[in-house]
Amino acid sequence: MSSHVVFFLVPGVHLLDLAGPAQVFSTAADFGHPYTLSYVAEQPQVTSAQGLPLAAELDWPELGPEDLIVVPGWRALRLAHGPAIGATALRAFRDHHVRGGTVASVCAGADALGRAGLLDGRHCTTHHDVQDELALRHPKATVVRDVLFTTDDRVITSAGIASGIDLALHIVATRHGPAVAAQIARDMVVYARRNGHEPQTSAMLRHRSHLDDTVHRAQDLIDTRFDEALPLPALASAVGVSERTLTRLFSRATGLTPLRYQQTLRLERAEHLISHGTTIDAAARTVGFEDARMLRRLRARTS
Repeated sequence: MSSHVVFFLVPGVHLLDLAGPAQVFSTAADFGHPYTLSYVAEQPQVTSAQGLPLAAELDWPELGPEDLIVVPGWRALRLAHGPAIGATALRAFRDHHVRGGTVASVCAGADALGRAGLLDGRHCTTHHDVQDELALRHPKATVVRDVLFTTDDRVITSAGIASGIDLALHIVATRHGPAVAAQIARDMVVYARRNGHEPQTSAMLRHRSHLDDTVHRAQDLIDTRFDEALPLPALASAVGVSERTLTRLFSRATGLTPLRYQQTLRLERAEHLISHGTTIDAAARTVGFEDARMLRRLRARTS
């Protein structure tokens, strides 16, 4: 299903707040996940904080529940000194959320969502320099400090600047799976995608902080088929190297053998299933173990 991403631009918008998420969704479209991007403002041209003039549309497109509004941040020492945002735009934010859509912000953009009433009763975050002010301006919100992003009832806020990339990759991972998000991060040379509320725990992304294309291609195969038998000869053949070379490159890049990496993915998925009430035996079968003994041994090693 195609999704429309609308970026709402204000004077003084930070380029990376805008360009980071836009690049993520544009790359997702390149990989066959259809996203249409558009840019709306209250004047036909806005000048970014970095001095680049940006053209924008004045009319809001029709949006459905699968679509997304993103409000990038802007340059201002205080939120109170930020740009005025008219009633039409604030109503567009609210109406889209009421209709089941998702609304997101980067950095100071959280204040725009707050002005629309979308932070009331929800968790949110923003750049660390203005977290206290955001809490004062929107006392019904719960400001979560020192995290990259928060999600609460289709309202997603991120800390600022580069964290907009993390926010966008999170949205992609939620909609299309972590393997797609990892593929996009790799293409963007964003070597590790970070999580919002917690330290990076996803093995699928934690072991991507390297530059070896052969290993990345092997990981792509393992990520999408971790619950299947993947013999080393077949994996090496698929990426065009010998078994010995693949094992050497893989271990040097990730610290794991291909088999251990696959087992790590299986264990992580099994732990998620068990935490949601699945029995150990059922979880073991779901993630590809022939019986639960190997899963129990792996869990014992990490406990």
